[in-house]
Amino acid sequence: MYQSPAGRLCSALRDVSALCASSLRQQPHHSPVRRRAVSPPVLSSLAGLGCCHSLAGWIGDGPAKAVPNSGTVKTAAPSASGTAARSASRTVSMGNNTSRLYSALAKTLSSSTAVSQPQDFFEQSDYEHLDPLDPKNLLEECQIALQDRPPRLCREFVSLRNNFSSQNQPFRVMQWNILAQALGEGKDNFVKCPMEALKWEQRKYLILEEILKYRPHVLCLQEVDHYFDTFEPVLSRLGYQCTFFAKPWSPCLDVEHNNGPDGCALFFLQDRFQLISSDKIRLSARTLKTNQVAIAETLRCNETGRLLCFVVTHLKARTGWERFRLAQGSDLLRNLENITQGANIPVIICGDFNAEPTEEVYKRFATSSLNLNSAYKVLSEDGESEPPYTTWKIRPTGESCNTLDYIWYSQHALKVNSALSLLTEEQIGANRLPSFSYPSDHLSLVCDFSFNEDPDRLL
Repeated sequence: MYQSPAGRLCSALRDVSALCASSLRQQPHHSPVRRRAVSPPVLSSLAGLGCCHSLAGWIGDGPAKAVPNSGTVKTAAPSASGTAARSASRTVSMGNNTSRLYSALAKTLSSSTAVSQPQDFFEQSDYEHLDPLDPKNLLEECQIALQDRPPRLCREFVSLRNNFSSQNQPFRVMQWNILAQALGEGKDNFVKCPMEALKWEQRKYLILEEILKYRPHVLCLQEVDHYFDTFEPVLSRLGYQCTFFAKPWSPCLDVEHNNGPDGCALFFLQDRFQLISSDKIRLSARTLKTNQVAIAETLRCNETGRLLCFVVTHLKARTGWERFRLAQGSDLLRNLENITQGANIPVIICGDFNAEPTEEVYKRFATSSLNLNSAYKVLSEDGESEPPYTTWKIRPTGESCNTLDYIWYSQHALKVNSALSLLTEEQIGANRLPSFSYPSDHLSLVCDFSFNEDPDRLL
């Protein structure tokens, strides 16, 4: 009997899930749990592709520990990020059955108590033993799951006419604050957004659809609190290498039925780039270690052999914290000067800076020794102005329309070939973001870059 690829995938994962649940039931709860390597199929079933909104803790087999008060954690290639560890004691039914791809994963593991603090170690995860996912099929599955929602909003790429042809193929970078699930439902108070539009059972498909639609070579996300049960298992099987760094004291943990702490995540396609080194940076404000983090990974382009450092970060939010953000940004720049060997390695920095272009932290990046420029300036008429907004929402305190998200790049080594246009006010609608049509209060930024032809061009 013929079985579709999605059906074969679901059947295989169903067997793995049952095996995993059986294994956990046999483990005595009174005995200490040792750190061990977990086989890839088991990790896949634990992570699951279904909804894990009710997952109270991280998934794994180790004790909880506080993140050490350290600044930068460096990892040499070829290490990859793994799943965090928290033992689970029971299985619960989650998700919905609208998608054939996800319906077989209706059961996953849930902690019996809420996470009290994040982990400081990760198990290695590996999905090489599982069949890869076809991005076109997965996109179709997302669209099937979203067929009862309003049509998604159309955005077009704006190409730069003054770019001459390059001998190397461009690579695509996507920056996006996806809105942590716990914050969207529990803390952010989007007064014009129906709660139904914020449910993870549907919102996850909107997020994945947005990623699959543009298929970036490098993806940088903030406010990721479904990394281990959604983004790592899905994106790793699409060919991405995945890295996650949680905030030491995530506000998500204050929300009942949270899915663990949120943090920054960086993904890159392994058929385009090779990992050389990975740095996880806990940002400092002067001498104070803060709750904000960054990931910096030096990659080698498989086509050109050239090195390139990609960075994802998320600075402190709220008005009144401008000096704090400036200190965090300055600390990140100092770290990057070392990582890039004094700007000898070009860099692309993606982030939600929570800062308008008028803030000092923005000016510090614009004038740094890394010779940075902001990619989305290319959409302005003069090529020197930022977009009018990258986030637009309505909270009890009023309407917020701000430019907070950026893609900075080394302008001596890289050029912007095209950028994804932003949504218009009419497209966003009177109730603003998020909505049934768009899953986050921040717009995704997507740019196509290529290397300048002269790799030895001076700063």
